Amino acid sequence: MKVGVTGGIGSGKTTVCRIFESLGIPVYYADVRAKDLVLEEPLLKTGYIKLFGKNVFSNNGRLNRQLVAGNIFNDRMLLKEVNKLVHPFVRRDFEKWCQKQTAPYVIEEAAVLIESEGYKFVDNVVLVTAPDEIRIERVMTRDQHSREKVMERINNQWKQEKLREFSDFEVRADDVQLVIPQVLEIHKELLK
Repeated sequence: MKVGVTGGIGSGKTTVCRIFESLGIPVYYADVRAKDLVLEEPLLKTGYIKLFGKNVFSNNGRLNRQLVAGNIFNDRMLLKEVNKLVHPFVRRDFEKWCQKQTAPYVIEEAAVLIESEGYKFVDNVVLVTAPDEIRIERVMTRDQHSREKVMERINNQWKQEKLREFSDFEVRADDVQLVIPQVLEIHKELLK
């Protein structure tokens, strides 16, 4: 069984996934893996150069993540193009990864699982939510970004209300409700 974990920036997805991992559930971090695939797959590299120009890769072959982020978070059409380019590679990589797993279920953690229609390839979706103000503070602390930068990113993502429509479970990482009991309850349901 495949379970997607998604949510907006700063919602607490990674924390929730770490709890699932502590329960012995393998987690595929799609966004992290996508960054590796851009460097490993020649067609992705070529696609990135077409979208962002030659400066998207440094002389030593490293991806200029600041250049990419600065462009895609301010241009929805460019973000769509990047997603259209990257997601088929991530999907294939995830499927190969799944074949190697032996747990009762696996998790794919992806920020744009629903927007990219990745939810169609999993059996259940867990949405991680938090109030915008908490998310802003988390990302400002974690990434050392300004409030304005974080707000740009939040405004470029689907609203939590819309994501709920596609979700089977929700974990509220709002610093009020305890997250671990919520994850344990979902784990129990998934094992059924």
